[in-house]
Amino acid sequence: MLINVPETVVADGLRGMAAAHPELSVDVDNRVIVRRDAPVEGKVGIVSGGGSGHEPLHGGFVGPGMLSAACPGEIFTSPVPDQMVRAAAAVDSGAGVLFIVKNYTGDVLNFDMAAELAEDEGVRIGKVLVNDDVAVTDSLFTAGRRGTGATLFVEKIAGAAAEEGATLERVEAIGRQVNESARSFGVALSAVTTPSKGSPTFDLPDGELELGIGIHGEPGRERRAMMTSREIADFSVDAVLEDLRPSGPVLALVNGMGATPLLELYGFNAEVQRVLAERGVAVARTLVGNYVTSLDMAGCSVTLCQVDEDLLRLWDAPVQTPALRWGR
Repeated sequence: MLINVPETVVADGLRGMAAAHPELSVDVDNRVIVRRDAPVEGKVGIVSGGGSGHEPLHGGFVGPGMLSAACPGEIFTSPVPDQMVRAAAAVDSGAGVLFIVKNYTGDVLNFDMAAELAEDEGVRIGKVLVNDDVAVTDSLFTAGRRGTGATLFVEKIAGAAAEEGATLERVEAIGRQVNESARSFGVALSAVTTPSKGSPTFDLPDGELELGIGIHGEPGRERRAMMTSREIADFSVDAVLEDLRPSGPVLALVNGMGATPLLELYGFNAEVQRVLAERGVAVARTLVGNYVTSLDMAGCSVTLCQVDEDLLRLWDAPVQTPALRWGR
């Protein structure tokens, strides 16, 4: 591992992020990342966060056209309410703040508590819960479906709406629409190793994979002998389509879990596009890369989001963050 000691991994990463991105204000001690021009007058602030180890989610998505602020917790551990309250105060211009929360028990409880505290201080709060993972109904970390790749779609599209000056109620409604229109499925080819443990957190023998893995290494639907990229695409896309049943074009995210080379992800994307074409699903836009990761886990996930003209326009709107940027 490329670290000093496990205890300072998150702080060290935040210091490095601050040095690389002067357009962000990174509070290492209080664990809050804010776009430097916040609060933007008349604009809804958008705050998200979660355990570290999933980079570039969420801090890498802070900037114009996406998040106003992010709160990184310890590795695979929810941030605390104080972080979220600080973030909300830093980005609130009077137009309100939207919390985007992945459906993990700690995140949900802490963001709910933060919402109450922020509202006590006069900040209007909206909330979108992301629960897009079709692999399992409940997991070790959740009641209900896990929040995974669709978080990127919610943060980008809601962020674009906020950048245009939409009201808090409108931005929240758009975020919820995106979540309801998106589904994900993930596959692990190797186990994840956390800095504190220093060894794989679960046993995945050579020559096997886990179908439906969570981003913390939670068990999925089943374990099988290693499959080809083609076979994994067939299984994953069909699992998503069986639940989503899109009637129009989709955004496609082919996401790496942290340790899968981009060459392999592009090859996997070719198979994903093949399956979608065979199933008669039109793809409006595709994003390929490591965006919602699990430290050093090898694997991939597929997220599809059905879009209408307005959602597609908001997806295409300019964005300038460390990890996602186009337009302007």
